[in-house]
Amino acid sequence: MKSVQQSEALRRGQVLVETAPHGMMGAAVRAKMYVAASRTDLWTQLTQYSRWPELFPNISRSEVLASNPQGHRLYQVGRKAFLAIAAEVEIYLKVYEDPDRSIQFRLEKGTFRDFAADLTLQDWQNGTLLTYAVQATPLIPIPAFLIEQGMRQDLPGNMEHLRKALCR
Repeated sequence: MKSVQQSEALRRGQVLVETAPHGMMGAAVRAKMYVAASRTDLWTQLTQYSRWPELFPNISRSEVLASNPQGHRLYQVGRKAFLAIAAEVEIYLKVYEDPDRSIQFRLEKGTFRDFAADLTLQDWQNGTLLTYAVQATPLIPIPAFLIEQGMRQDLPGNMEHLRKALCR
């Protein structure tokens, strides 16, 4: 934890978000939130990848294409509106799991130049600190500051939605 203020904000249920540029046309974001559930309970739900449209409002489809001891292959479709433009993205991901601790998503192919996301779980207070970090550069030319702004505006609500879905 960086500060007492951040710890207090997390305890009160706030979602902490940091954004940064990623390359010339991409963005990076890190969001943290407290979830009043154990890492094991959260892990069980988060690794049901076909349920992700229920957990994440911008994901409209999530399909496990293959699984083996080294990881999974996922296909996901998402929708996002930038200003007055609605965009649909599709992505094929390689997924690597460190049970009850972290999930790494790495771009195989899709509508991004690059994409990497990490979801980490750590014991905190009487529950779990969930951290989601992503860096991405879309193929469509959108200025990085607009991507950062969109992430900063959307991510807290998306994380709140996730927390509610996980705690049902």
